[in-house]
Amino acid sequence: MRYLRRGSGPAIVLLHGLLGYSFSWRFAIPQLARQATVFAPDMLGAGFSGRPAEMDCSLRANAERILHFLDEVGVETADLLGTSYGGAVVMMAAALQPQRVRCLILVAPVNPWSARGRRLAPFLSCGPVAGLFLVLAPLLEIAHSVLLRRLYGDTRRIPPGTLEGYAAPFAIPGSFGYAINLLKTWNSDLHQLESMLPRLSEIPTLLLWGSEDRAVNPASALILRQQLPHSRLIVFDGVGHLPYEEAPELFNRAVSDFLMSAGAPY
Repeated sequence: MRYLRRGSGPAIVLLHGLLGYSFSWRFAIPQLARQATVFAPDMLGAGFSGRPAEMDCSLRANAERILHFLDEVGVETADLLGTSYGGAVVMMAAALQPQRVRCLILVAPVNPWSARGRRLAPFLSCGPVAGLFLVLAPLLEIAHSVLLRRLYGDTRRIPPGTLEGYAAPFAIPGSFGYAINLLKTWNSDLHQLESMLPRLSEIPTLLLWGSEDRAVNPASALILRQQLPHSRLIVFDGVGHLPYEEAPELFNRAVSDFLMSAGAPY
């Protein structure tokens, strides 16, 4: 598992979303490293980490790998920050071992109350469609660009080099296979996650969303907030699914302020 490490102090782990990798945090790491030891792993199957054959890509398996990652780098307790699918992973990891998590920061996390993906995941992961996707996806650079643009509230705020940065790992064989295998258990994973959310009831949690998010419905933030008694919600007006890229100054300030106020040793 390839990861970035920077800074010193209490540990915080930054976990990317589906089809992302540690590149997502290029604007957040320098700021957070001023007050913490920042770990930004590429999940197995993504970024520049390995792509093991026959890997279990379920939500629980990915969460258990993050907990094992903490063991391997010698971290007993940490703050966990996850975006999109990575948000679901860190919620599951916290539910499995809540005693190891000081705070949660969830950036438009995939959750049981956002219908986006529930119908698409089974369609994309079924045999014929998945096979066609695996053949064509590496060739569809234009489609990658369109998808990325849809994740921004204002495409004029896309930083230079963003498309090239996200596209780089897809040259590694097996990249799209990981995504397809992950989608196979999407709905059952969300059902399991919903059943485990009560285990997060005592963890201070910050929910961050863009008002123009087209990937994870902002309306689901209100329901998720009700499930997490010690949570607060910040919505960035006019921002899409990637606030850490589209509005990095606002994002970094919100995260830093939360960490300082949540009782973590910063």
